[in-house]
Amino acid sequence: MECGELVSEEIVLNHVAGQIQQPDAERGYILDSFPRTVAQAEALDAMLEERALALDAVLELQVDLNALVECMANRVAETRARGEPVRADNNPEAFRAPLETYRKQTAPLSKYYAERELVRPVDGMRKVDEVARSIWSTLKL
Repeated sequence: MECGELVSEEIVLNHVAGQIQQPDAERGYILDSFPRTVAQAEALDAMLEERALALDAVLELQVDLNALVECMANRVAETRARGEPVRADNNPEAFRAPLETYRKQTAPLSKYYAERELVRPVDGMRKVDEVARSIWSTLKL
């Protein structure tokens, strides 16, 4: 992590396994941004099965990726217009690389979990408070 690289899948899975056995996870837990690949999902499934556990749902925030890039470009233009510095990673070009990684590695999770009837879509293009309410409603919290 200190070198800016991803932590190994084994370390992440072991961490998740330890965390879901903590007392504060007895009534449930949310895994944010994990798994990121089908291989991680399969490893997670195997680990949960060993513990007689299973996922209840997989939230999929649905967004228009082109609209996100456009919003970022607008934010950069507004920041420059105010004469403020723009962070190096706050530009459409830098944003496109993680999007491509998402398309290749993470997007296939939708099909993986849809086949297990776990996917619960949430419109991620609405206002933050509306998205949050939709998430809570979807999870019935």
